[in-house]
Amino acid sequence: MKPALWQPSQAHIESTHIWQFMQHTNAKHGLTLQTYTDLHQWSIQQKHHFWSDLWDAVGIVASKKGDCIVSDGELMPGAQWFPQAKLNFAANLLKYKDEQTALVFCGEDGHRHQISYAQLYARVAQLTAGLKAYNIKPGDRIAGFMPNVIDAVAAMLATASLGAVWSSCSPDFGINGVLDRFGQIKPRILFTTDGYLYNGKRLNSLERVASIAKHLDSIEAIVVCDHITNKADLSALNAMVPNKAIHWDDFVDVSASEIDFVDCNFSDPLYIMYSSGTTGVPKCIVHSVGGTLLQHNKEHLLHTNVSRDDVLFYYTTCGWMMWNWLVSGLALGCCVVLYDGSPFKTPSILMDMAQNEAVSIFGTSAKYIAALEKIGQKPIQSHDLRALKSILSTGSPLSHESFDYVYQQVKTDVMLCSISGGTDIVSCFALGCPILPVYRGELQCAGLGMDVQIFNDAGQSITQLKGELVCASSFPAMPIYFWDDPQQEKYKQAYFSQFDRTWAQGDYGEITQHGGIIIHGRSDAVLNPGGVRIGTAEIYRQVETVEAVLESIVVGQSWKDDVRVILFVVLRENALLTDALITQIKQKIRTNTTPRHVPAKVIQVAAIPRTISGKIVELAVRKVIHGEAVKNMDALANPEALDLFVGLPALACD
Repeated sequence: MKPALWQPSQAHIESTHIWQFMQHTNAKHGLTLQTYTDLHQWSIQQKHHFWSDLWDAVGIVASKKGDCIVSDGELMPGAQWFPQAKLNFAANLLKYKDEQTALVFCGEDGHRHQISYAQLYARVAQLTAGLKAYNIKPGDRIAGFMPNVIDAVAAMLATASLGAVWSSCSPDFGINGVLDRFGQIKPRILFTTDGYLYNGKRLNSLERVASIAKHLDSIEAIVVCDHITNKADLSALNAMVPNKAIHWDDFVDVSASEIDFVDCNFSDPLYIMYSSGTTGVPKCIVHSVGGTLLQHNKEHLLHTNVSRDDVLFYYTTCGWMMWNWLVSGLALGCCVVLYDGSPFKTPSILMDMAQNEAVSIFGTSAKYIAALEKIGQKPIQSHDLRALKSILSTGSPLSHESFDYVYQQVKTDVMLCSISGGTDIVSCFALGCPILPVYRGELQCAGLGMDVQIFNDAGQSITQLKGELVCASSFPAMPIYFWDDPQQEKYKQAYFSQFDRTWAQGDYGEITQHGGIIIHGRSDAVLNPGGVRIGTAEIYRQVETVEAVLESIVVGQSWKDDVRVILFVVLRENALLTDALITQIKQKIRTNTTPRHVPAKVIQVAAIPRTISGKIVELAVRKVIHGEAVKNMDALANPEALDLFVGLPALACD
C-alpha cells in the first residue's frame, strides 16, 4: 500500500465533528462504529437514521421536521425525503444575527468590504421587503447577472426567504448564453451590477443587461447594484427597456428590520442551475430547499470540519455551483470570503488574500493548482499560511503531481481534498474526510449517505478496476426535476438510461484498495483506441509534468475503422513543438501508462476552448475535428479557440 501524504493524528481525529457524530451514533443506536468505512456503510444501510440524525446534528431550523424521513425510499428516482417538513433555506443561513463577520469581499483591485451576520440579516430584511412590494411569491423566479459580491448573496437570501427560486449567471456570459438560460425560466426580477473588473479591465454590464431584458418580457424590474461606479447612470438602460431599471437603494425598504420567512416544503424548488450547454440548449436543473441545505451542511460540518471560527473561501463565480456550495457555509456561522476578478491578476493574488484573511479552508480548481506550479510559485516560502488547514480542489481531476506540489511547495501539514460531484447534485459524490489519510491522486472517500460504486458495462459493482461512477440508492440532494420536463423524460435520460434505478454520473472512475476514489475523466470523453478504454485524465497527468507544456486537451479521432488518440498542446511562450519535444511527450506517456495511451499525433495550438466555469471541452473539440457543428457556442468562454481546430492538415494523414 502506498504511503499517505497526510495522516491526521489521533488527537486531531477525536476533535473533529465527524468523530463526534460517530460517537453519538454509537451511543444512540447501540453500535460500535470505529472507522469511516463503518460509518459510511451504516449511513447507506440505515439512511433514514443517518439523514434524520444529521438534521439534528447540524441544527436545521424548521417549524416542523416530521416523523417520516423518507417515503418510497427504494425508488430512484421517486423517493420523497422529509415529506412532512416545513423550513426555509434563508432562515438557516441567517440564524446567526451577531457581530461576527459573515462575509468578506475581496476584489482584484484591492477593494475589501466586510459585513457581520447582524448587518447581513438587516440587509436581507430590507431587500426582502423590496421584493414583497412586487408581490414575489413562492415559486417565482429571481435571476442574478452578477459578479461574486456581497449583494449577490443578499439577493439570493432575500429570494429564498420568500420561497422564490434563485438562478444566476456570472457577467462574463454572452447575451445568447444568458438568454438560453434565463429565457427558459422567465424570471420576474433581474439583479445586476453596473459592471465588473477582470484582469485590470473595467467592464460595463448594463448594455448587455439591456439586450437581455429586451428579450425577456417576464422581467418586471432590473435592480442595479453599484460596483464599479458610485452611482450608476441608468438613463440609457431605461431608454432601451422603459421604466424597469432601478437602483438597489431605491428598491429596498430601509424601514424593514425583520424577515418573515416563508415556510417551504423540503422538496420545494430553491435553485435552478444549468448544464454546460456545449451540446445544445442548457438543461435547467432544479434543486430543492431541503436537499441542498442538508447536503451542504453535511459536507461542510462532517467532511470539511467547518466551525464558527473558520474562514471559508472558494474561488468561483456566481455561474458555478461552487458559489452555491460556498455560500451555504453561512449556515454554520463561519466567515465566508468572496473574491471577484482574475485569479492571476498578479501571480500570488489569491495566496496574498489567503494570508491576509487568515483563510483556514481554501477552495480552488485543479487547473489553478497546476498553473501555480507552472509559474513557479512557492507559497510555502513566500506566505504565512499558518491558519490554512484544508485545501479543496475540483473542476477536473487533480493530478498526482499536483498533490506532490501542494505538500512540497504550499504547506506540508494540510488536508488536501480533491472533490467531485457537480451541478447535477449541487454537491459531491466523493470528497474529503478529516479522519482519513490523504493518498496521492485520490479523493479520500465517498460522501456519507451516498451509495457510490463503480459499475462495469454489465452493471456489476467492481473495485480496483475502472468503470462508471454511479450512486445506487436515493439521496436528498437529487434534483427534484428539470425545468419544462413534465414527464421527466430528459431527467431520466440524463441519469438513469444507462443502469436501471441507478444514478450514472457520467464519470469514469475507480475505487482503490483503501476506499479512495480516482476520477479518470468524463465517461463521454473516454478514449477507445483498439477497444481499450482510456480516461483522459491519465494522459493529462503525464503531459502536465512536461516543462514546456502549459496545458493540453486530448480527444479521439475516428480513423480507419478505429480511434486514434490526438493530443493538442499549448506551449510556454517562445517554445516550439520540435520533434524532440514530441518524442519527450510520447515517451513520458508511454513510460508511465501504456502504449495505447500514446497519442498518434501531437499538435500545437494557441489556445484551448473552455466553458465559462473553466472546464476544457473535449466533446466540442472532437466534434470540430470531425467536421460536426458545435450547437451552443455561447456556453464557451473563448469560442474563437475552436477555430484553431478546424481543417488541420495533420489530422488528414497518417
